[in-house]
Amino acid sequence: MKYSILWVDDEIDLLKVQILFLKGKGYEVDTAFNGTDALEKINAGNTYDIIFLDENMPGISGMETLRKIRSINSDVPIVMITKNEGEEIMDEAVGNKISDYLIKPVNPNQIILSIKKNVDNKRLVSLKTAEEYRVEFQKLGTEISQVSNIEEWKVLYKKLTDWDIKLQDLKEDKEVLAEIYEFQKAEAEKEFCKHIEKNYIKWIDGTRENRPMMQPDVFKERILPLLDKGNKVFWIVIDNLRFDQWKVIQPLFTEYFNIEKEEMLVSILPTATQYARNAMFSGLMPLQIAGIYPELWTDVDELHSKNNNEEKLIKTMLKRFRCDFKFFYAKSFSNKDGNEINSKINLILSNPLNIIVYNFVDMISHARTELPMLRDLADDIPSYRAITKMWVEHSPLYPLIKLLAQSDCKIVFTTDHGSIKVNTPVKITGEKQITSNIRYKTGQDLQFGKKDVFLISEPQAAQLPSPKINSKYVFARNRDFFVYPNNYNQYVNYYKETLQHGGISFEEMLIPLITLTPKKLK
Repeated sequence: MKYSILWVDDEIDLLKVQILFLKGKGYEVDTAFNGTDALEKINAGNTYDIIFLDENMPGISGMETLRKIRSINSDVPIVMITKNEGEEIMDEAVGNKISDYLIKPVNPNQIILSIKKNVDNKRLVSLKTAEEYRVEFQKLGTEISQVSNIEEWKVLYKKLTDWDIKLQDLKEDKEVLAEIYEFQKAEAEKEFCKHIEKNYIKWIDGTRENRPMMQPDVFKERILPLLDKGNKVFWIVIDNLRFDQWKVIQPLFTEYFNIEKEEMLVSILPTATQYARNAMFSGLMPLQIAGIYPELWTDVDELHSKNNNEEKLIKTMLKRFRCDFKFFYAKSFSNKDGNEINSKINLILSNPLNIIVYNFVDMISHARTELPMLRDLADDIPSYRAITKMWVEHSPLYPLIKLLAQSDCKIVFTTDHGSIKVNTPVKITGEKQITSNIRYKTGQDLQFGKKDVFLISEPQAAQLPSPKINSKYVFARNRDFFVYPNNYNQYVNYYKETLQHGGISFEEMLIPLITLTPKKLK
């Protein structure tokens, strides 16, 4: 690919060898004897991919030329070339957004390296990434066929997530490699679902030692040990957050916090707020909540909110663990809610434990189903991730992170479940009271293709309450979603390519659990 270079130096005639070398490499090189000539060329509409700028020139200095160029074009890479190695010159150059810094005399290879670093780097990184994935594809294929336990599935899913994010930045072969990745991901999803179906009841029926960490274990195993050591803990829950969304917002947290632990929870089924978050805030499985605290459990067929009792459930959990301290709990549905929480930060920090639930991501996923404009805006998963990052950057959560970094408290960051973009309809029928969620159903007389679902015919074995006698639970796998035969096409068109949760997939079940410690102030 040809790049256009502007080289500004009052001794440009002495640089003929370097300029001929660059032209021989296919670069287009324009020259200027001083800053005034350079600015005239730029103001005349000439565009350059990179500018090499002498620091010490008569008339307008290199530094002044740099500032004037930046006022015209803030993005073009500018490489300062100077004989002066003084630190104050370097500081000033960096302050004016210099891209690179070379000390005279420069040789042609230094110039080529600077071009590759500052102009060609994205293309070179893209090519390197593509080649690495082609090699990794074979390794991942072998790993998918050999995974034998849930911890290995977590490692594999993390690798797939990393590649998903990397491949989105490719400039070359993006469509081809994306198609290969989707094929490989689909194969992994299929095997993951088989693993869940084979082991889920064993995990729930067995002891804690025989199953992975799930929502009921978070307080006992991650929050309580921190409190016992005298730490103040902020437990932040972003409803409906996928692991890949965590990875794109991670830098916003690690600017102020170190990651002490990056783990994955395995979500209980159904991967829905009523079950998963209530389990997390009670330290109990859903059947236990319904049995011990029936007044705090809301059946799926009841019309009002399924999560109105979270604060009461937290109180019962603290009482069981003999924690007699005060705690703060709040839900944030808007910036107004978030700002109100931040305004109370000094009072809140007097508590050992503070719990905040942010509902924005869940609201976006639901609104994306209902609003065509928002679906267009978040048309694919990369744009959905980008919206998540943009929200964190501009929401009250981000200033809260900065405030907490000053207070020497720890953050335990997690979610209740993730979501999956569905695309394959599966027919199901049942009674009128059948649940409305399209990734799982519970009720009597459910009719479905046995190969199309994961069936739990005895809910108590999965620690799930039965809304009625003989109720069953069925779960959609991978990217499937349930549709009634009546008005079939209408529902398929409405729900296809929407983000849903409740069933079995990497994105819904393998969710982030992150422990963060403030970076030491310098």
